[in-house]
Amino acid sequence: MSMTLPVTRIAEIHKIDAQHVAECLSAMRKKLAGRNVEAVLDFTAVARIDPSALREMEALAMLAEESGNKVCLLHVNVEIYKVLKLAKLAERFNFRT
Repeated sequence: MSMTLPVTRIAEIHKIDAQHVAECLSAMRKKLAGRNVEAVLDFTAVARIDPSALREMEALAMLAEESGNKVCLLHVNVEIYKVLKLAKLAERFNFRT
């Protein structure tokens, strides 16, 4: 009788730089590709996201869904949450405060 053990996921916390949001998200997406990790992205320093960052958020969500990984957004302010909600991306992430 073989026993299957659950796959262990390692959570990695990454602070998002407010001046380089899209670049940070792109780097995170490349880092997650092919790995079995749970990414926690800390948005404490981020007041707003621009269209390029929004595209990176969408690409990150797509990669996470395809690979079965999870992405958690930490300390997202109300304005960013509203943008993600309008773009229909909010339901693709987990949020923590």
